[in-house]
Amino acid sequence: MRTSGISLGFFNAPVFCLFWLTKHAVDSAELSAPEVVTGVIGGSVTVHCQYDRQFRNYTKYWCKGQIYELCEIVVKTPKMRNSERHSIADDKEAGVFTVTMTSLRESDKDKYWCVIARHGRNTHTSVRLRISESDTVITTTAATTTAKTPEEDEVSWWATLRWILFILMLCCLVSTHVIVWRIKAAGKTQLQHEVQYQNTNIYA
Repeated sequence: MRTSGISLGFFNAPVFCLFWLTKHAVDSAELSAPEVVTGVIGGSVTVHCQYDRQFRNYTKYWCKGQIYELCEIVVKTPKMRNSERHSIADDKEAGVFTVTMTSLRESDKDKYWCVIARHGRNTHTSVRLRISESDTVITTTAATTTAKTPEEDEVSWWATLRWILFILMLCCLVSTHVIVWRIKAAGKTQLQHEVQYQNTNIYA
């Protein structure tokens, strides 16, 4: 009985880890956006959040804050709740909602979130907005390609590590199944030997 409880504990740990890693992988497939975008003070920036078309009729919003659970909604669909400096447009046919921020300020520098409002836990992905000082007002879009920054390298490193952990947890889960199966098989074999021994003593 004790062995069974220990086996169950070892079995649950990789299952929960595997579920968590799979959940993040699924979220990444359902919603994607650039990891980092850069704008200049006084300029504007446009971010394209691409989503799976099964969510075309869902509410989308752009949220600001380092932690998603505490972020503040900046702009939201479907009623085009635009502010003076922020706007959002949802192209349901293309499966992309676009956020535009104008008249950028130093205080706009922060982490933002592309979010799809769903029943239960929302689907979301982060975007880091950088603000640079320049006398030239330009427009920067999500399609702009720049050299990787340390933060981008950190995000890329974490994405790679997540997949490595996913594979390790999968291997651990398979190993746990094998160990549990062997323990049960050994228990059955021992039980059969005990029964045979008892039967031998009875008929002896």
